[in-house]
Amino acid sequence: MKQIFHLTMATIAMFIFTISCNQTSDTKENQNKNDSLERINFKKQVPDWTKNLNIYEVNLRQFTESGKLVDFEKHLPRLKEMGVDILWFMPINPIGIKNRKGSLGSYYSVKDFKGFNPEFGTIDEWKNLVKKIHENKMYVIIDWVANHASWDNVMMTEHPEWFTKDSTGNIIPPVPDWKDVADLNYENKELWKYMIDAMAFWLKETDIDGFRCDVAGMVPIEFWNEARFQLDKVKPGFMLAEDEGFIMHEKAFDMTYSWEFHHLCADIAKGKKKVFELDSLFAREKKKFPADAYRMVFTSNHDENSWNGTSYEKFGDALNAFTAFCYIVPGMPLIYSGQEAGLNKRLKFFDKDPIEWKEHEFAKLYKKLNALKKENHALWNGAYGGELVKIKSSFDESIFAFKRIKENNEILCIFNFSKEKKIVNIPGGEIDGKYFDVFSDTEITLTKNYKFEMNPWGFYIFKK
Repeated sequence: MKQIFHLTMATIAMFIFTISCNQTSDTKENQNKNDSLERINFKKQVPDWTKNLNIYEVNLRQFTESGKLVDFEKHLPRLKEMGVDILWFMPINPIGIKNRKGSLGSYYSVKDFKGFNPEFGTIDEWKNLVKKIHENKMYVIIDWVANHASWDNVMMTEHPEWFTKDSTGNIIPPVPDWKDVADLNYENKELWKYMIDAMAFWLKETDIDGFRCDVAGMVPIEFWNEARFQLDKVKPGFMLAEDEGFIMHEKAFDMTYSWEFHHLCADIAKGKKKVFELDSLFAREKKKFPADAYRMVFTSNHDENSWNGTSYEKFGDALNAFTAFCYIVPGMPLIYSGQEAGLNKRLKFFDKDPIEWKEHEFAKLYKKLNALKKENHALWNGAYGGELVKIKSSFDESIFAFKRIKENNEILCIFNFSKEKKIVNIPGGEIDGKYFDVFSDTEITLTKNYKFEMNPWGFYIFKK
């Protein structure tokens, strides 16, 4: 009897174990099905808080003599007063030593994706800074380098299979000139998990508001789609891609670079391109990109400044005009560190080269433009703002006149993109009415017979 009893109990135990395994298997299968369905139906949402904001790029290394967070923090009141909204910090991770360029290396040679660069301070100081930025009703995104890592990154020894190799089995850089970094191979899905987990760490542990993703087009779009899907579960944030492909906006990114706009404006400033080419550019942008896509517009950024020339080199006497233009056309305007102080040198990329902070007219210009963008719905970002409607003038070869209208908000702009003085009128009657001159703070009545005296590279911005 005892033997029979033990056999029976063993049989029952095996039966229960089998049922349990089947149930676990069914549960996992259902979870996978639900996850797949959720992924298919996922639609990213551009964060509502971004609708009327600008973005400011922080080059922390060059921002102060020390390059420390505690000294950058002293600039927060000034930036707040100027109307800065989103602070984009260049990479804050530790920088690789092996094969490094220059004395300090590239921000974009990441040694530890969950580590904080001790050159800037501690991670606790970073958390405290993020908190203070939020208290000032500003936002924080950090630069994320998913495409490559330093040669002494921990992954190099623990997961060499995550790196791209040549035919002889040697790990290689993404491009020959980027000798200080090694290319990551996204054919390995374990790398996806590692990278997304690292991004989630910064959202959860330091409460940042999103990411600017370096050379995003060199990483498979499928990875970015998965990253956005997973990260939105942690904390829905703002995603900026260093890329200008429309596909980036489908499921992963809220904003992309408008490089074409930047280069065309610089060429117009130098007399290499004609003003009417702006018409076709805006037409292409409208056709190519979804309505909710944000396009980042700028006269400078860290790459342009260090490698291609300062904003003064690129725009010369036209810089004021194109600075204002970036705020009035569709898109989110970018300010690069030091532009408000009249930055007129190419900042070194791999070595210490502090910004010289001084009073400059651009600080007042940015303050005026930031306030105008924030308050006037016609200038808001993406689908929140009004479309650009071109207006014919008496000098269309050099004058770019247009309106942006959203509900009861209307902005009228006239830009003289030439080095000659012009007397301009708008013959069609589209401007008839009373306006407020944004820069002179005066009311004005405009008609089709009104003559606008336009200085070289001069401009008017009116609100109705």
